[in-house]
Amino acid sequence: MNYTEAVDYIETIPKFTVKHPPEHTRELLSRLGNPQEGIKIIHVAGTNGKGSVCAYLNAMLLAGGKKTGLFTSPHLVRINERFQINGEDVSDEQFLDAFLKVEKAAKEYEAEGEGHPSYFETLFLMGMLIFKEAGVEYLVMETGLGGRLDATNVVEKPLACIITSISRDHTEYLGDTLEAIAGEKAGIIKAGVPVIYDASQPGPASVIAAKAKEMGSPAWPMEPSFYEMKTQSREGITFTFAYPGGEKAELAIPYVAKYQMMNASLAFYTMHILQDVHDIPKNVLAEGLSKIKWPCRMEMAAPGVIIDGAHNEDGVAQFVSTAGYFAKENEITILFTAVADKHYHEMIGEICEGIHPSHVVATQIDGSRVVPAEVLAEDFRKAGCTDVCAEPEIGAAYEKALGKKGSGMLFCVGSLYLAGELKAYLAKRNG
Repeated sequence: MNYTEAVDYIETIPKFTVKHPPEHTRELLSRLGNPQEGIKIIHVAGTNGKGSVCAYLNAMLLAGGKKTGLFTSPHLVRINERFQINGEDVSDEQFLDAFLKVEKAAKEYEAEGEGHPSYFETLFLMGMLIFKEAGVEYLVMETGLGGRLDATNVVEKPLACIITSISRDHTEYLGDTLEAIAGEKAGIIKAGVPVIYDASQPGPASVIAAKAKEMGSPAWPMEPSFYEMKTQSREGITFTFAYPGGEKAELAIPYVAKYQMMNASLAFYTMHILQDVHDIPKNVLAEGLSKIKWPCRMEMAAPGVIIDGAHNEDGVAQFVSTAGYFAKENEITILFTAVADKHYHEMIGEICEGIHPSHVVATQIDGSRVVPAEVLAEDFRKAGCTDVCAEPEIGAAYEKALGKKGSGMLFCVGSLYLAGELKAYLAKRNG
């Protein structure tokens, strides 16, 4: 089997398997030699921001000269993106080698009457092999879905657990209240392991704090009062972070969204708490933050062009807050799409009310969850936007939106799938 065949096979897995209990993953890890052992792991869960927090942590560890692994999801263009070593995607050869080893163990387990590992479980097992064989010292690991029953939660003794903001997403699996969802995310907390969490919402924060107390884990709430913005521009944000006790740090991040101050602060505070482990000076940590690269999270993809993967209730609210700030002095063009199982009517209403875009181009992501571009365009018209057009083909939609942008700003938003397809299109377009 070659790399392309391995990827094609992995993409078919959801069609013939189910999600398994943690014991299934533990057994397969054992058969693979428990590759997760001996790696210093930071485990991150949450609804929004967990990928960004992982990227900040990885950037700071790299700035400190550590050999790092980064395990995240989903991928935007190529599946290799889910596994990074020292900031670079793993090679096709590393990917294939890990897949073949995992598949061999899976087939042997299946022969004993057990089910094939799920899509995410397969990738997690592969990741642990990849990082072990690469000899990484630190692994920053993002949960897939939830926390308590996620495959990543079989890691028994991470250095720290981080829980980012909680909002309503995947309610069919995680519960329909913020507190219920927080309970699932808090399932990653391990006995005695420090937990650092976004405490800006009282309900979820109280659930996380209670779980930490139950587990005897030191709890470090991150309050929005810990940081204060100094400047916000197209180039990014500068802000002051105040440690509990009075000491301050001056930080800069290359992102335009205010919510990234919370994500950066969660990561920076975690590294402060783990100072005795990594021994990286604070000025080096700050330098690492300023050099982060994390695609499609309010990413400036071209001058005046921002791609954001916001695709749920809280993500869109944060997007509207940021784009609304720039709308005060710039004409705003929106390139939008969404998939059918998201509340796209509400998303569109919020965008129109909060930003009042001058131009809108609606496009579509083909597949089983497609919402036709014209359906989305009509929703924008009903919500009060006047210059609206539909263009089903994403490349053509981008060019049309870019033409409408003029000297203003273009925001591409509504789905991580859109973000991924745009990244692939721009890579070909720009050579």
